[in-house]
Amino acid sequence: EVQLVESGGGLVQPGGSLRLSCAATGFTFTSYYMSWVRQAPGKGLEWVSAINSGGGSTSYADSVKGRFTISRDNAKNTLYLQMNSLKPEDTAVYSCNARHIYIDYEYWGQGTQVTVSS
Repeated sequence: EVQLVESGGGLVQPGGSLRLSCAATGFTFTSYYMSWVRQAPGKGLEWVSAINSGGGSTSYADSVKGRFTISRDNAKNTLYLQMNSLKPEDTAVYSCNARHIYIDYEYWGQGTQVTVSS
């Protein structure tokens, strides 16, 4: 069974940090390009960051560049998002996405809530 399970969300004060994880099972992790997306209350999906299958290439939305770092551990089939200098506008449900590197096929996790508030 294919699963993407996010964890690490929670309540944090502005300026704080969180590390999100996305554990992948049931598919060949190294054949997938991985991304983080988020959805704030009342808003649409926003792409946050992506990483290639080998982990050597990353990209970020302008809104998080310099504050967030995406990484992956292919030996553990896990994707990470280190979030520093968090702002209230980072409050959202964060989900991971796996997209096959050759064919148009993808998987989604159910998300983890991140709330930035004092």
